[in-house]
Order: sequence, then C-alpha cells, then structure tokens
Amino acid sequence: METPVTTIAAGAPVVTLVNVFHCEPQHQAELIDLLRRTTEETMSRFPGFVSANFHASLDGKRVLNYAQWRSREDFEAMLADPQAAQLRDAARAISHDDPAMYAVTSVHHRRQ
Repeated sequence: METPVTTIAAGAPVVTLVNVFHCEPQHQAELIDLLRRTTEETMSRFPGFVSANFHASLDGKRVLNYAQWRSREDFEAMLADPQAAQLRDAARAISHDDPAMYAVTSVHHRRQ
C-alpha cells in the first residue's frame, strides 16, 4: 500500500483544511505534541485522511495545521465522530482555532 503524502497541486483530488490555532507561547509545544499524537493515533485512521502538517510560528503564538482529506464528506464524517470531538475539545482547552476548507487553485515555484 502506498503511503499518502502531502501534494500541493491545483486540481489535486483532495480538499485542504487550513486551521490556525492561537495559543499562549508556553502552550505551543504542548499543542503541537497533542496534535501530532492525535493525528498519529486517531485522525490518520479515518477513511479519507491523506496527510497533516503542523507549523509552529516563530513567536510561539500560533500553530498552523495544513491537512488534506480525500473529500469534504470524509472530513465531515470525522467531525461527527465522538472521539474526534473529544480530541478537538482537548486542543481547544489550550488554544482557540479558526478552521476553513480550501481547494488549491494555483501553485508557483521559483524559476531557475
């Protein structure tokens, strides 16, 4: 079985969740660890999950989650799961988030 990877390409057969978590700097590492464990142990097992990437802001006040799902329906099915809700509540105990779904419309690279 092929290991899914994050591919950023216009027209890719995925939807993208971009979620910015706002936190106090002393909670950033804890939040990233929680998101990493949650993804490895739970989210990655949901049908339609493709990948998740976490980015820590250099000021310690934000964590960005760039996650890809096969479809919006797969993502919404995960949201309806009680275990996933419990994990979201744990993250929201130390942060507040601003999630939104996106489609990649264009990708640009440095020209050589």
